[in-house]
Amino acid sequence: MPAGRAVKPARARVVPRRLGSVPYSAAKTRTITTALALFAEHGVGGTSLQMIADAIGVTKAAVYHQFKTKEEIVLAAAELELVKLQAALDSAEAEAGRPRALDALLTKVIDLTVEGRRMVSALHGDPVMVRLLAKHEPFRQLMDRLYCLLTGDRPGTEARVRAALLSAAIRGVVIHPLVMDLDDDTLRSELQRVARRLVHLPD
Repeated sequence: MPAGRAVKPARARVVPRRLGSVPYSAAKTRTITTALALFAEHGVGGTSLQMIADAIGVTKAAVYHQFKTKEEIVLAAAELELVKLQAALDSAEAEAGRPRALDALLTKVIDLTVEGRRMVSALHGDPVMVRLLAKHEPFRQLMDRLYCLLTGDRPGTEARVRAALLSAAIRGVVIHPLVMDLDDDTLRSELQRVARRLVHLPD
């Protein structure tokens, strides 16, 4: 799960700006996906616009023609991944009752995290990405929705700590050296079992 803000999540429901709602041309999409792959390999700070241009096979000027700044590319790349979490939250919030919503959310989030093991460190461990997302309102609203579902409408200290532990655990486990040799199916199964226990869902 993504690293959110180090503050108490807001309880008021705000209609979020939909992540991924801005349409991109084929050229822009290619730039974003290329940048995301480079971020995963070199980090955001270690990836230059020239590297992105070289990987695509265009000039740096051509990249600047599509995006005014590198920050725009970074946020667009982040949204490309975060839109999947948004879809998972949409589905979970449509479930009848919080237990079913939590079950649906955990299943999908763990699936996405395991499938994107290479991207986890790029999105959530890179200091540049963390700094930019902390100021990105659509991301902040998405995190509020996630926290509301994990903790309930009136979270106590225990619920908040448990949710923080769960979020950090899912994000950290998939890139931990102790599990690097595990195949996706095994890792997914074990994460599901442990995560369900943390939120008191039946096995």
